[in-house]
Amino acid sequence: MNPRKLLNKRRARRVARNKARIFGTTAKPRLAVSRSNRFIYAQLIDDTKSCTLAQASSRELKTAKKSKSEGAMAVGELVAKRALELGVKQAVLDRRAYKYHGRIKALAEGAKKGGLKI
Repeated sequence: MNPRKLLNKRRARRVARNKARIFGTTAKPRLAVSRSNRFIYAQLIDDTKSCTLAQASSRELKTAKKSKSEGAMAVGELVAKRALELGVKQAVLDRRAYKYHGRIKALAEGAKKGGLKI
């Protein structure tokens, strides 16, 4: 089998395993994280209504040169601020197939620092 297909299959299984355990409600939405090589994105999703409550990304940050981890921390704080404006105090982290380290961990810690309980 093609090694690339095998890796994609494993990744899809990891995503399905995580998604089976995580479900967002209005009171405790899902904090979905996605990243690319340059940017990181986060959104709070209510799965009962299938709608996005709040979102933030590193594209909207208008700051001087920062490291990717510092940008992720700022995105976490921004999404937490927007969540608190909506009255959301808790969230469930949906990291998809990403490991909990680096930028994903920085974003989660930024959200915690911003006042969101994960």
